[in-house]
Amino acid sequence: MKLVAGNSNRPLAEAISDYLKVPLARAQVRRFADMEIFVEIGENVRGEDAFIIQSTSFPTNDHLMELLIISDALRRSSARRITAVIPYFGYARQDRRASGRTPISAKLVANLIAHSGVDRVLTLDLHAGQIQGFFDIPTDNLFGAPVMVRDIKDRLNHSAKVVVSPDVGGVVRARALAKRIDAPLAIVDKRRERPGESEVMNLIGDVAGRSCILVDDIVDSGGTLCNAAEALLAQGATEVYAYITHGVLSGGAVSRIAGSKLKELVITDSIRPTEAVKVARNIRVITIAPLMGEAIGRTATESSVSSLFD
Repeated sequence: MKLVAGNSNRPLAEAISDYLKVPLARAQVRRFADMEIFVEIGENVRGEDAFIIQSTSFPTNDHLMELLIISDALRRSSARRITAVIPYFGYARQDRRASGRTPISAKLVANLIAHSGVDRVLTLDLHAGQIQGFFDIPTDNLFGAPVMVRDIKDRLNHSAKVVVSPDVGGVVRARALAKRIDAPLAIVDKRRERPGESEVMNLIGDVAGRSCILVDDIVDSGGTLCNAAEALLAQGATEVYAYITHGVLSGGAVSRIAGSKLKELVITDSIRPTEAVKVARNIRVITIAPLMGEAIGRTATESSVSSLFD
């Protein structure tokens, strides 16, 4: 196989390369003076099984274009199969028309990726599962839960804990994790007045005297988590942790979380952590490199990927 890394998350690509014991292919992904993207594959890929490792994180449009152009370069270089490994799939929150005269951008991006020459997509914890159906090519949606469960069992090895969904939409995800660690489930009911803002309204379930574990797929502004943590502590929770797959953490999110009542926010390296994240007192990063590497290896050998989560 050939592993080709874009610029979005080079450390993760190198960690996946180390796990698979396959070196990253020589490739130039650079920009002209006007920021136009140029890609050149520096070795023979004819007839090879190529994997592009590229999150479409900030700056989202630049990293998406890198992915599309790398795919086109591989296709024109006669790669046998091209798999886009997208640990974080940008535009996933635009998966439906929330109001009139708005786009379904997740579907548009899926079309762009498929038409660029990608034969298969490998991604992690899509914001909405139905996005798999937006692609007209095979798409594997991996789950970060096994990585989180391992970390929770190592660090919170006591019985007095409860898994909490920060909103009604995340109940399925939270219930699945609660089942894995044999813990009860609680739900924070919130009303969102406008994008990026949330107001906690009610709590469903008993959290008194327990350690709470908030579970979600994306943390962006951090407002939902901070509000939820305050609500849980007000209901008698002893401490609040948050396990989130994708740490978008835009704007002042890092400082907001650092000053919040969250004991700890745990995110994966699906998005390259900034320096602010690395030095934050209550933010910790766990790696998904072994999970992604194993899935890539199984895809290359035509083995089962879903059995990773049995």
